[in-house]
Amino acid sequence: MKRLSILAVALSASALTACASLAPYGPQMGPGGQGFSEQRIESDRYRVTYSGVGAPGPVADRALLRAAQLTSQHGYDWFEVTQRYIDGRPDSAGGIRPSVSVGYGSSNYGGWRASGTGVGVGLNISGPSPTSTVLEVRLGRGPKPDRAEVYDADEVERNLAGR
Repeated sequence: MKRLSILAVALSASALTACASLAPYGPQMGPGGQGFSEQRIESDRYRVTYSGVGAPGPVADRALLRAAQLTSQHGYDWFEVTQRYIDGRPDSAGGIRPSVSVGYGSSNYGGWRASGTGVGVGLNISGPSPTSTVLEVRLGRGPKPDRAEVYDADEVERNLAGR
């Protein structure tokens, strides 16, 4: 019976986790919502933000995709990430994580002394948590410079669109 209860809790958590997931790619539709936003800093510099729910990797990919789209829309060929901020824990995707704790206590009450040891087993059930990536990018034309943080806009769009 105990196993059946644990299974029911796990299935309920999985159902809740499925409800809170990364929304389809698109613009952010309001404060606290999922999606991209950008701010022009200079004629060839932008700050691109992608806010989502879940693991940081897919959210970072969507920020790169938006930077690539902006680059192409403004007639540039490549972009360089000059600064990158990622807000989210590696375990942001959520899930079920078991935990075990051991405790010891003692007490004196009315001349009686009591002590004991306890062991607790628990499940940490959490859904996906908010994650965001902010990129500051500089757009460029012509041959792509050979630096690690420089991306070809067309290639990024081909590889990341549809994810």
